[in-house]
Amino acid sequence: MNDKKKYGFTTTTLHSDRQKGIEHGSLHKPIHTSVTFGYDDARDLATVFQGRQPGYRYGRQGNPTVSALEDKITRMEEGASTICFATGMAAIGALAQALLRAGDQVVSSAFLFGNTNSLWQTVALQGVDVAMVDATDVAKVEAAITPKTRIVFVETIANPRTQVADLARIGKLCAERGILYVVDNTMTSPYLFKPKSVGAGLVVNSLTKSIGGHGNALGGALTDTGTYDWAAFPNILDTYKKNASANWGMAQIRAKALRDFGASLGPEAAHHLAVGAETMALRMERECANAVAITQMLEADARVAAVYYPGLASHPQHALCKQLFRAYGSLFSFELKDGIDCFDYLNRLQLGVSASNLGDTRTLVIPVAHTIFYEMGPERRASMGIAESLIRVSVGIEDTEDLVEDFRQALDA
Repeated sequence: MNDKKKYGFTTTTLHSDRQKGIEHGSLHKPIHTSVTFGYDDARDLATVFQGRQPGYRYGRQGNPTVSALEDKITRMEEGASTICFATGMAAIGALAQALLRAGDQVVSSAFLFGNTNSLWQTVALQGVDVAMVDATDVAKVEAAITPKTRIVFVETIANPRTQVADLARIGKLCAERGILYVVDNTMTSPYLFKPKSVGAGLVVNSLTKSIGGHGNALGGALTDTGTYDWAAFPNILDTYKKNASANWGMAQIRAKALRDFGASLGPEAAHHLAVGAETMALRMERECANAVAITQMLEADARVAAVYYPGLASHPQHALCKQLFRAYGSLFSFELKDGIDCFDYLNRLQLGVSASNLGDTRTLVIPVAHTIFYEMGPERRASMGIAESLIRVSVGIEDTEDLVEDFRQALDA
């Protein structure tokens, strides 16, 4: 590849590993299973530990296979650098572990993945103020900000009700206030959206989902887009201010979260995720087209009470999504009319698998209130608009006609 030429998304992803050379001419970065790395000169070992030259110290902090995946994600997000973690939740947890202190504040969207919501509750118990707001309205985000606000956190498309944050205006607000803007890009993926374009300083991706895409490996990533001035962040320790300020944030995250907390991505999982990523664009095109077809059918059926999908003209943020995203994603949810049992409906599906993952090649369905949001309790679910009959769907790459017919026959039955 010519480093001076800008290639398309899939071309760049396919040839990413080869940009730094691969052992023995392999087309994929090999799986390096060693957890320790030796040096002929002990002085080199010391300089690597001190951060004065690149190299590997110990598998918990880095590995050649994982590094190749980090480079791939960085290119996807058009960022400056990436750190991979064992899971997407570990990547989000790294924000609190490495960047927040008691007395700080996080302003977060109230429309969140259930485990992220649970994590912020834990962070709040540790002395960090967490303000949950309706992030579809930038005015509500602005009203919650205080002098102690360190992070504003949003998802692109909320799981499971598909609310879309006012991404660009929130980014502008954070830039004006010097606040770190963190965007979870999992529900859109780097193929559909680049959070860097709206001023995000850090981007979260659950690699388990659309990037890996096959439900065979867990992983998460934080990408520094290069847009945030880390010199303005008050919680950077002097230890990590040795190099250019652009590197301070990720240096502290790699040490205080990845090294100290130990949620490291293994090389075998990194390999699975890297290979899966090669077909992400192809999968997303099919999944998004399938989602449009199914939701249009469901919305037109009198037995369906509501359908939540940004690709429908009836969605409150449909116009915003059309401006921001390449397509509308593979996640939607819907409610059945009273008298139709959601469990019976799910059991009648022949292709939709009752399971809790997202971004898989197969279509996955789950009754939200009774599973992933059950722990919240009915009051918190009601505040988030989670109805008892709500079904979440992660659309796969099956043939469109087969999926539409399957969701229809389950209603007819």
